[in-house]
Amino acid sequence: MHIITLTTDFGTRDWFVGTMKGVLLGINPRAAIVDLTHEISPGDIRAGAFALMAGCRYFPKGSVHVAVVDPGVGSQRRVIAVHTTDYFFVGPDNGVLSWALARERIKAIRQLENPKHFLKTISRTFHGRDVFAPVAAHLSRGLPLKQLGKELKDFVRLPWPKPMEQRGEVHGEIIYIDRFGNAITNIGTELIAGEVQGPCEVTGKRKVRCVLAPFYGAVPANSPVAVIGSSGFLEIAVNGGSAAKRFGLDTGNTVIVRRS
Repeated sequence: MHIITLTTDFGTRDWFVGTMKGVLLGINPRAAIVDLTHEISPGDIRAGAFALMAGCRYFPKGSVHVAVVDPGVGSQRRVIAVHTTDYFFVGPDNGVLSWALARERIKAIRQLENPKHFLKTISRTFHGRDVFAPVAAHLSRGLPLKQLGKELKDFVRLPWPKPMEQRGEVHGEIIYIDRFGNAITNIGTELIAGEVQGPCEVTGKRKVRCVLAPFYGAVPANSPVAVIGSSGFLEIAVNGGSAAKRFGLDTGNTVIVRRS
């Protein structure tokens, strides 16, 4: 079985995702295609990068990860394929791959230049179908990376907002809002290890104070809470509700954890 994952901002209302899958299966009928997500907000490269980073490492070795959040489609931006110790990554070179690649050992990077491995007709608006899908399908069948184009030394990297520690506090920010309205931050487990009941403060449209607890239900219903989520990062949540809607939270908002 050859696994190919898809992370896009296409949604599922239109034919875009289904068409990509048709191209993939036309080249590799044995492929197992997994939708990581298609609900990234249009053009939100950071959200796409976070979703790919959070999910890619749970797949078997040899999987091909395709990420298409590509507001620069049709421009002179590069398109790339990256081979790491465990996976292949395919997408535009705009940073959407970079947070996932930061956790990988990179073996080779190639620019996608060889039209032999694209569809015959390439549109200026749908490289997911015409370039990324066929390249991913060929890679899943064992195509050597070197046949795709020239070797590159590096790729575009989105800056990771590093949390800061100062005076008994950890300062971070919200980097992703999930569909439940949980606000996921850049504060990792290692920075608050052992803190299970410490106070936490979030500044959105107004300041929100909550406790750091081991799970959502550790506080009364409709109460705010901070937990270490499944992605390994601190989340600001509401037990049974949406923290983002209730408190007007958005990406970039400041989060402070005060050590007890």
